[in-house]
Amino acid sequence: MPLEPLSQKEIEDRLAELPGWSVADDSLTRTYRLANHFAATALVVHIAQIQDELDHHSDLTLGYNTVDLSVNTHSLGGVLTHLDFGLAQRVQEIAPTHGAS
Repeated sequence: MPLEPLSQKEIEDRLAELPGWSVADDSLTRTYRLANHFAATALVVHIAQIQDELDHHSDLTLGYNTVDLSVNTHSLGGVLTHLDFGLAQRVQEIAPTHGAS
């Protein structure tokens, strides 16, 4: 199946399944706030492992106790595809639910 951009309706439907995620500047984004820097760093390492498994990578920003993610499909010009939502779903499964914003 060829990789294609998602329609606005598909984006809205998939976004509804990912609490805390939003679309900004043609990217799927999320910020996680954690208890401390060590917890935030550990989350980044886990996300990096998932990204390597999927061969699809987000922009990750590590703060003192925050992790910011921003992802789109660069190979199609920075649009949203099922790859982006697949990555977001995998991150959602491993990220702490408390303290997330």
